[in-house]
Amino acid sequence: MENKITYESIDDYIAKAAPEVQDLLERVRQVIHEAAPEAKEKISYQMPTFELHGNLVHFAAFKKHIGFYPAPQGIEAFHDELSIYKGAKGSVQFPLDQPLPYDLISRIVKFRAAENIKKAADKRKS
Repeated sequence: MENKITYESIDDYIAKAAPEVQDLLERVRQVIHEAAPEAKEKISYQMPTFELHGNLVHFAAFKKHIGFYPAPQGIEAFHDELSIYKGAKGSVQFPLDQPLPYDLISRIVKFRAAENIKKAADKRKS
């Protein structure tokens, strides 16, 4: 069995990350908190995760990029701005050798928060 690292909290995740990316991860965390102050932190899929009526966004450090996971809807809604980055259906890679787009991250989180809040309200109505 592999010795896989497990994380107890986002603080733990950041503390175990490479020293050169710890400040970037902390800043991403801060941007998410500012964009969705009511969201709660947790670890999900061994990644820092914020939840608000379900998963809101995940992020993670890799050797050459920060992975950001705002679900497919978050990628689709900001497709044009995200098109300069590598990504997939529900993820985007922000290269470590470029400034992170904190304003874009904030807008995506606000979009996802509004989406989750609306979905929760609609569920309560039915």
